[in-house]
Amino acid sequence: MPQVERWDAIIIGTGQGGKPLAGALAGAGWRTAIIEKGRVGGTCVLTGCTPTKTMIASARVAHLARRGPDYGVETGEVRVDLQRVRSRKRDIVDAFSSGSQNGLERHDALELVFGTARFTGVREVEVALEGGEVRRMASDHIFINVGARPRVPDLPGLDRVPALHAADLMELEEVPDHLVVMGGGFIGLELGQMFHRFGAEVTIVERRRLVAREDPDLSGALEEILGDEGLRILTETQILDVNPVDPGPGSKGSLSIGIRGAADDERIEGSHLLLAIGTVPNSDLLNLEATGIEVGSRGFVPVNDRCETAVDG
Repeated sequence: MPQVERWDAIIIGTGQGGKPLAGALAGAGWRTAIIEKGRVGGTCVLTGCTPTKTMIASARVAHLARRGPDYGVETGEVRVDLQRVRSRKRDIVDAFSSGSQNGLERHDALELVFGTARFTGVREVEVALEGGEVRRMASDHIFINVGARPRVPDLPGLDRVPALHAADLMELEEVPDHLVVMGGGFIGLELGQMFHRFGAEVTIVERRRLVAREDPDLSGALEEILGDEGLRILTETQILDVNPVDPGPGSKGSLSIGIRGAADDERIEGSHLLLAIGTVPNSDLLNLEATGIEVGSRGFVPVNDRCETAVDG
């Protein structure tokens, strides 16, 4: 069994909380380990803010070019090369991620460890390294910064179709014929509008109202704006099931999606299904039972006003 390494601080995750904290602690002279199971940067850099806003910028250019005649500017036919859009997005994400990694590695008191961490005790973690080895680390100060992952609904037929999350959608090589978005929150809306501006037919299905946590007048304004732009918005509507179908002549895709709204049930055809119904915390991957930390009903770690858990350290 490997020997336990002692550290002044251990940070699990290189997302937007972990990276600046690691640099600050190392700069203060703390011998710090920051553990990352994937690429440096977390959701914001890798699959959230940076890539989405990069691709939204491309979609806005296409949208404005199509509106050129409204301003007396003739641009001709607008075509979107999604592979070039994706390449630009990848380049920017790579630059941000590598820049973040370089920023961590420049600190003498800081070690970036690539592997998957799990607790083996109150102040001890075990890290499964990429090469198969295991490191054991202990500290009186351990920071949990593991974020969340997309939630997968319990939807009949979902296991038989290639449903997408946001990161998958942004890796497509071609614009979908008909993108059906499950979820009318901000992620579903921005990705739905983006791909409609790329040229896809888009239907957004939301079981309540758009961005339901916001004021109703904002929901109404967004529904009007997106509807005027050409997106089909179905609120107070639930997706019942999804089934694969063989696309035939005139078909808009290979998915048959059952929905139930205020009126009758109906089925819509789509080529792609985006799941945008929120996230679940990654706390279940940490073996928190070894620490005595008890998570809430939704899996989140309870903390006080100083972001401290109920377990000291």
